[in-house]
Amino acid sequence: MKHIFVFTLLCIISAIYADELHCKLPDANVPTEWKTMVSDCTRKMRDQVNTELQAAMTYLAMGSHFLQDTVNRPGFAKFFLESASEERQHALKLMEYLLMRGELTTHIEFDKLIDNPKPLATSWSNGVDALKSALDLETKVTSRIREIITTCEEPANKYNDYHLVDWLTADFLDEQYKGQRDLAGKISTLSKMMKEHGVLGEFLYDKTLL
Repeated sequence: MKHIFVFTLLCIISAIYADELHCKLPDANVPTEWKTMVSDCTRKMRDQVNTELQAAMTYLAMGSHFLQDTVNRPGFAKFFLESASEERQHALKLMEYLLMRGELTTHIEFDKLIDNPKPLATSWSNGVDALKSALDLETKVTSRIREIITTCEEPANKYNDYHLVDWLTADFLDEQYKGQRDLAGKISTLSKMMKEHGVLGEFLYDKTLL
């Protein structure tokens, strides 16, 4: 009982003096000349983090939809849950790039960066419907990335961010175009199978995604 009393007393004292005991370091006064991203370019990059997270949430909703016992398409669920993980990685890569360029320095900036993204939908009529939604989503994500590239190499800014433009082109656009082609192929194959065999065609195609 004595130990409990002492522990409780220590907790109360810690709570009272928490602010006083908090380590507060002075500003480092680091030079800012190395931060060369223009404001429009930075804003577009931050917006893209939210776009990627929204895509991740949408794919997560798709995966959950196909995992339901009333739908039971484990292949589609696996495919979309893996896609959700990829989109989260994209958001993380964008955040890491912004950190590298010195554009995320406070917790307030992080709070604004992740603005409660929600899935664009939560149910789909069948596999073809979900794949078409995914292709539409990826097309919009690609368009947003191209907008960033256009903004960051805009001559009116008097600063062409060659490094960022090359990075987005090599690391993001290439993957986006390949992903879009993959989805288009899946839609084509599944549509033909369902036209000939209906729900059985979807069931059989689902097995190829496992």
